[in-house]
Amino acid sequence: MSRHTRVAGIVGWPARHSLSPRLHGFWLREHRVDGAYIPLPVRVTDFSAALAGFRAAGLAGVNVTIPHKHAAYAIAQRCDEASRIAGAANLLLFREDEIEARNTDIAGLQASLVAECGPDAFRGIRVVVLGAGGAARAAVLACDALKPAEIFVLNRTERRAATVVHNLDGFVSAKSASGGLEMWDEVGPTTSLVIHATSAGMDGTAPLALDLCLLPADALVCDLVYRPLETPLLAQARHLGLRRIDGLGMLMHQAVPAFEAFYGIRPGVTEGLRAELEQALRE
Repeated sequence: MSRHTRVAGIVGWPARHSLSPRLHGFWLREHRVDGAYIPLPVRVTDFSAALAGFRAAGLAGVNVTIPHKHAAYAIAQRCDEASRIAGAANLLLFREDEIEARNTDIAGLQASLVAECGPDAFRGIRVVVLGAGGAARAAVLACDALKPAEIFVLNRTERRAATVVHNLDGFVSAKSASGGLEMWDEVGPTTSLVIHATSAGMDGTAPLALDLCLLPADALVCDLVYRPLETPLLAQARHLGLRRIDGLGMLMHQAVPAFEAFYGIRPGVTEGLRAELEQALRE
């Protein structure tokens, strides 16, 4: 590091699980940037004070992960449209007199789906989003941009799923509906894309109990969890011969605009980057 080094990081609690330092480190080396990207573990109660310290220390900004995305949106003086609609931010940029909030999760998931299947593969289909948190809201908005006919939000607590649909009313063009997980038996057989947007199955936690046998043979299952890379849901999909997208796709694509905002270079999502992150997960 030099006196010109631009520093950014990832704020979360805990932060040690994040692959973002490895991801941004790969791009910093690839593009020979005089920069650093560090993990910043911050408790919920310390979030506001920590941000003030990071700004005072001269950081360019931070990415934000669980459990701070809603607080990141609330604390910013300026927000982009994506964070305003989602009510959550995963990127904070420190300006001279304000904090700017952005949400790159929506564009990141959309880019991941398009990279895997092309821009027109989701037009007119039925999508099921599992979950009712910030990731689920991002998933609904990302999918809607790809012009599906219907988006169902299913969650263990039906009321929370209904809240997601209600809050996004007016921002989503597709027909939207919500329900509890028991609704899966009804909608599963005609669903073309399933997006798992909960933390179930992460790092050995109990997986979501969902029978993918109901899905059509050509359905696609996307899990936003990337630790482990093959979640129990994706393992079930593989055994059934279904198409799958793991959580690394969204992680890599959402990081592109963040890196550009921090360091002034727009990087590419490559096989080399994916290999680096897969190696990090094995380690």
